[in-house]
Amino acid sequence: QYAMQVIFSFLMVSMVFIMLPRATVAASRVAQVLELKPTVTDPPQPQSWPEGARGEVEFRDVSYAFPNATSPVLNSISFVARPGQTTAVIGSTGSGKSTLVNLIPRFFDVTAGQILIDGVDIRQVRQSDLHDRLGYVPQKGSLFSGQVLSNLRYGAPQAGLDQVQKAAEIAQAEEFIKLMPQKYASPIAQGGANVSGGQRQRLAIARALVKDADILIFDDSFSALDFQTDSNLRADLKKHLHDKTILIVAQRINTVVDADLIIVLDNGQIVGQGNHQELLGTCQVYREIAQSQLSDEELGHKVKN
Repeated sequence: QYAMQVIFSFLMVSMVFIMLPRATVAASRVAQVLELKPTVTDPPQPQSWPEGARGEVEFRDVSYAFPNATSPVLNSISFVARPGQTTAVIGSTGSGKSTLVNLIPRFFDVTAGQILIDGVDIRQVRQSDLHDRLGYVPQKGSLFSGQVLSNLRYGAPQAGLDQVQKAAEIAQAEEFIKLMPQKYASPIAQGGANVSGGQRQRLAIARALVKDADILIFDDSFSALDFQTDSNLRADLKKHLHDKTILIVAQRINTVVDADLIIVLDNGQIVGQGNHQELLGTCQVYREIAQSQLSDEELGHKVKN
């Protein structure tokens, strides 16, 4: 018995010697993170939003390059997304679509140019004031362990049930929520592991709508939705949120076809602006995307409409 205790002690000591180098490296990495200084900060004298602000977003000659990059991801981007309109951004993979909309909540700051909301440079307001006006939905929306209701109220804890239900209806989530055993009290697993990809996206969209922000950003947030759900969702957004500024990033033509303004990106530059019919006639990149996704019959039908 004593021999076993001695052997066990030696084993414990050897384990310490094995774990100590790993722990030292891990502690060093944690220390490096803690010592990092944020690159996006609040201004020393923040401005306030003007009276009657509605949510007009203007990109004014905006360029952005990642740190240590040899060339910019975005180059001389200029356009205006107006309240009451849907502005869509489309382009091939790697064209800079997500980078463009990620500049609005200041996930990182522009390298050159300005982004203005209601005439105010977003770098001149507090980040909390900026985020209060934004509803942002990434492609892979995160859900948290809890209930459906707690997830939808995440950005607006005081929202009433009627407000939550209306948002769920617009997001096309009400139908499957009602089929759940406990409806809005039904449990959600960490990361939304117990719902499908399309359901997860609709819940994330509903959560952004509950917040009732002036500006709604959908970063390829409809990618897991079938055609009919996508169409119904866009129709309800236009019907019920007619006073909001809506920006949609997408790779599917059908998602952007009804937008008031479509921005076509290619290699970080705007190569076309206009509505669907205009771009089919004036923008080769857009026409190629449309021809790769739509049949000749669909193209003709959409042009006529």
